Order: sequence, then structure tokens, then C-alpha cells
Amino acid sequence: MFVYQGDLTPEKAGAFKTPGFAFNLFYNRLLSPSFSLRTNLAHGKLWADEANYDDPAWRKQRSFWFNARNTEISELLVWNVLRNNYGERKILSPYIFAGAGIASLHINRGWQNLNYDYFVTDSAMLNGLAADSVHSLPGTIAVIPVGVGVRYSISNNLSLMAEASYRFTFNDYIDGFSQSANPNTNDHYSNYSIGLIYTFGKKTSLDCPTMRY
Repeated sequence: MFVYQGDLTPEKAGAFKTPGFAFNLFYNRLLSPSFSLRTNLAHGKLWADEANYDDPAWRKQRSFWFNARNTEISELLVWNVLRNNYGERKILSPYIFAGAGIASLHINRGWQNLNYDYFVTDSAMLNGLAADSVHSLPGTIAVIPVGVGVRYSISNNLSLMAEASYRFTFNDYIDGFSQSANPNTNDHYSNYSIGLIYTFGKKTSLDCPTMRY
């Protein structure tokens, strides 16, 4: 799942009240016992709705909302903490990864439930909303994914995996709002996944092949 984190949620960990379904496909190329290079494709939905929050009270009165289809491709360097990329895998193998990518967004937003009477004296918010309403929304943005995961082999070729990752971005309009919300902080999102890994081949070591004369 994707979890949005930004101006439209008071939850520091992100908008877990409105997670968006997502899926990941990736190809991982082993480089050494410790490192591998991973090409990752992710697709899913980001969304949030301030009407879900009663505290602080102004969020329900403002009731900004957004949703976005997100397709992301990234290149990641993966560090196998136990250095067993080519060794015995029938143990829990933790890993850490980081990299860079791009995300393509199709954003919808709305403020039709805004209680204008409640904000009649808040000229900064109303002026900010006027500015946001004519601001172009991003289509493609740069992302910096970082994360941790763990895998467990159930056979020579098949493994279970679970991971959590965070996307740093450089844009404050992922949710469609900035000047009317918090223009000093960019929007971000995270990804939580469980799944299966299929390993091609049965290579178990980096030993040199036997030479025949």
C-alpha cells in the first residue's frame, strides 16, 4: 500500500486512515555477497481527506481532499546485511536499500466542502487557496526512496519478503495544495509491501568454476 504524508493529515506517520492499494514489480541483479542492484516499478493510489479528522477542529471545517494515481520507476542499491546473497538463504535476511526514481502522478483535488464562514478572518488561507486553484499540478516528480526489508527462503527459488520504504520528494503539490496549507514543507509518501521473490538459477557461491584440462 501507499500512504500519503503531507499537509492534509495531522498524523506524523502519514494518512493511515486512507491507505491506497499498490503493487510492486522488481528485478534484482546480484553484484556481490552484500550488494545488488534493483529496478523497481510501483503503481497505486495516494489519497487523503481532512473530513476524517476531528482534531484539530479546523481540519473538518476546511475539508480539503485529494487522490492521485501514482506510477513510479526507480533504481535502488540493496545491501544484504548478513552478506549471504550467494549463501544459505533459509534464514531471515534483512536488507536496506536506497536510490532514485521518478513518479508520474494524475492528481484530483477538491475543496467544495470548505466552510468559508469558519475561515472568514483567515485571509492567508483564503488567498492561498486562490493561488493554489490556478497553480499547475505536477505530472512527473523526482523521488528518493529509502527503506528496509526482510526475506525468508521457503525453497531454492522462492522467498517471502516484507518491506517498508519512504519517498522523499521535492514538491509540495502532490496533494494539490500548498499556499493554503503549509507551504514550508514538501509532501512525501511511503510504501509497505509483502510478496514473493523468485530466484532464477541455483548459484550458491562465488567460487571460481572447476577448470578442466
